[in-house]
Amino acid sequence: MTSTMSEILDHPAFRKAQDLLRADHDRMVGEIITLTEIPAPPFAEERRAAAYLDMMRDAGLEDVQLDGIGNVTGLMPGSGNGGIIVVAAHLDTVFPEGTDVTVRREGTRLMAPGVGDDTRALAVNLSLIRSIRAAGLRTRSDILFVGDVGEEGKGDLRGIRHLLTEGAYRERVEGFFTVDGLESDALTSEAVGSYRYRVTFSGPGGHSYMAFGTVNPMHALAAVVTGLSQLDVPAEPKTTYAAATLGGGTSINAIPNEVWLEVDLRSVSQAELDRIDAAFHQMISTAVEAENRRGNAENGKITAHAERIGNRPAGRNADGSPFVASAAEAVAAFGFTPRFDASSTDANIPISLGIPAVRIGSGGTGGRAHSLDEWIDVEPELSLRGIYAILAAILAAAGMED
Repeated sequence: MTSTMSEILDHPAFRKAQDLLRADHDRMVGEIITLTEIPAPPFAEERRAAAYLDMMRDAGLEDVQLDGIGNVTGLMPGSGNGGIIVVAAHLDTVFPEGTDVTVRREGTRLMAPGVGDDTRALAVNLSLIRSIRAAGLRTRSDILFVGDVGEEGKGDLRGIRHLLTEGAYRERVEGFFTVDGLESDALTSEAVGSYRYRVTFSGPGGHSYMAFGTVNPMHALAAVVTGLSQLDVPAEPKTTYAAATLGGGTSINAIPNEVWLEVDLRSVSQAELDRIDAAFHQMISTAVEAENRRGNAENGKITAHAERIGNRPAGRNADGSPFVASAAEAVAAFGFTPRFDASSTDANIPISLGIPAVRIGSGGTGGRAHSLDEWIDVEPELSLRGIYAILAAILAAAGMED
């Protein structure tokens, strides 16, 4: 088995794969355009998943299928003990149904919502599959390629959560790559966890003048927002909060019957995340009790219900992880200076389960992700160096064989 990065890079089959990736680059760019122009709004990834399933089959993977939650999976068998290295990219974008996703091209620049996050990675993985097979590269571990659902926003990582906790391959996964973002020097090996809530405050309501003094759920909501702004959080481990969206009420001259607030709590430390989570719930209880003491509750009291609408676990890879080290070595081998960051990605789930995992960029450059002005540059040289680095990292993790 080829065990060192230098042995992988010097292997004739790896060099052949590089040549194949270069020859395949225009096709890969075409697949970026094709996939970008198939809308994949949150919770509505089915059309893109169906197209990607056909593309995976055409690329030559085995056992290509949709799993129970809508992920597209396909297997590249290895020769060893049945362990699996997952290589994933997410199908969904942040953009709602009806967004114009037509790709505009100016030279090597592609412009469209979702073109980089994460559509480029979906196409890169197809090119990697073709090159690995055509070059005759062999690995000890099986490689499972995945186009997953539910990475963005309220999708709450549901695709990878299902894959690793309920899916057919869950007990065999030894390592996990999510190909996401662009820059090849940035590697995510630490998971930013988050709890997200929609808190609904209810009360009796009434006329703003005639029922003046009646308990008001808006007052309780405001007290929670104020309390949140005064919450003490550490700079390290980085821990944050945000009162994000709110609404409710019926008229400017009516005390509302119901108002709601959505809140995002985050930390790279699960302990800190749990601490501010407890503090937030105490704020809700305190605000409700205070408003019921303050006002007239003869027609009913203020109540609050906190619904958790997001739960992304925090965590980090084990210190000195060989999986992480080899990914950094692969990136460095192609002229990038690896830097590690913490982020909220599909890698959160495997990291929380003790499975070594890294987010690695798909290559090239771009900007304005999550905006209608999103763009990427597919200039071949930088693009290919990033793709070569991903290939080397996969082969190191899966155990390239001579």
